[in-house]
This record gives sequence, C-alpha cells and structure tokens, in this order.
Amino acid sequence: MDDATRWIELDGAVNARDLGGLPTADGRTTRRARVLRSDNLQDLSVADVRLLLDDYGLKNVIDLRSDAEVRLEGPGPLARVPSVTVHQLSLFPEGGRHTDVAADTPADTVDVDKALPWQERSADGAQADRPAGHYLGYLHDRGDSIVAALRVMTRTDGASLVHCAAGKDRTGVVCALALDVAGVTREAIVADYAQTGERLEAILRRLRGSDTYAADLDSRPADSHLPHAAIMEKLFARVDEEFGGTLAWLSGHGWTADDTETLRTRLLT
Repeated sequence: MDDATRWIELDGAVNARDLGGLPTADGRTTRRARVLRSDNLQDLSVADVRLLLDDYGLKNVIDLRSDAEVRLEGPGPLARVPSVTVHQLSLFPEGGRHTDVAADTPADTVDVDKALPWQERSADGAQADRPAGHYLGYLHDRGDSIVAALRVMTRTDGASLVHCAAGKDRTGVVCALALDVAGVTREAIVADYAQTGERLEAILRRLRGSDTYAADLDSRPADSHLPHAAIMEKLFARVDEEFGGTLAWLSGHGWTADDTETLRTRLLT
C-alpha cells in the first residue's frame, strides 16, 4: 500500500487515510484496515458511513476533540451507529472558550480567542521548537487519554479511527506514538504526519465553514498551519531526551509490556 492508496476518499471528510502499509525497522509493515486517521467526521454522508463499516470494518472511533468542541459541533453520525463505539479522549485540560486550546505559553496567559491546537509558526530553525513544545503539552496534560487511545487500537473487534478537527495535530501525535510503539520507522512516521499537508487547503476550507473554528483559523496565515516534517522530528527528539523514548514515557502512564506486544500483534503483518 503506497501513499496514494492509503487515502480514503469520503464525501464528508478530506484528510482520511489508512495507516496500513508503513514499514517497520525490522522489515515488517502495518496492516490495512486496523487504524485509520481523519479530520472531523461531522459531515459524513450515508455512503461514507457505509464505506467505513463495510470496507474497513470500523468498530471504534477515537475522538480527540474537547468537550466544548463536541458540544458545539455535535457527536457526528457515527455516534448513531449501534455497532460503533465512540471514545471521547480529549488531549486538553478542559477550560477554553470554544476549543480548549493547549499552547506553547503558560495556561494562564494563552489567548483562547486566537490559539487553536493546529496553529503553529514557521518550522525553520528554532521555530520548530514551539509547535513541538505545544505537542509535548498533550503528553504532559493528558497522558491518560493517549494511553487509552492506544489501548482502543489493540481491540480485535474491527478497525479504529482516530480524529480531531483537522486530523493533523492531536491526531498526528497520537498516531505517531502508536506507530512508534509498533516499530514503524521514524522516517515513515514523519512522512505520514507531513502528508496531511497535501490536503491542507481542503481541511481549512471545511473548518472555515464552522462557527466553532472559523474566526480562530483566520487569525493566522494559511501557511502557518502546514505540518512541517521538522515539527514531528523535534517532538520525537524531545520525547527521547526528556523521557528516554516513547515506550519509557508510556510506561510512566501505566502502559505495560503486554500492551506493547498486543498493539504490535494487532497492527503488524
């Protein structure tokens, strides 16, 4: 499965893809239809839902949006499907006006009217530290949600789909950590993260159609939202430096060797 065939073409989402087909350091690959990732699922059509259920065996949705986002946007059509379980696992300490931002500034100084999870500055040079630090905030604030999300991915009843609003930042970090545990090469993980850039214009167009996100998105230039590879590379570097790697960080939040083995068995060929 190459990058082109990993995309899932839906009427109501523009950043959906399958995490199957990615290489591991030991020569294996990730399985198709085990973990999917996407932007917001609010606009899924009946045909979209049918495709996810029939072609991918979708059973679990990992919704990384905040309580406020879910309240403002609604749970989405998959929440009405009896065979699908939605796991709401916010990566933010609840408290923002609309989207409960996490930022690279102290919580008591962040401007909730101008900051959003996917907003970042230039990734050139030292500027890559800022969004990477922002992502590191997810690990500091909501390790419980990240561990729970990875455990959902180990379920054997069907595929899991991870999403947030843009399917870039929160989704990108959780998927990157899961793939790192599975042994996928860092190069492939970074490339998958950056691949969202191919759909960025369509993602921003969708989000600008929502009152929840429009004003905040327009507060920054469109190119500031690009998922530069350097951002994910910097995040991994900081996780390695500060915690001794992804597995060491996870073990500090209750993740076990059995969890690792189960995730690898589930995701790898």
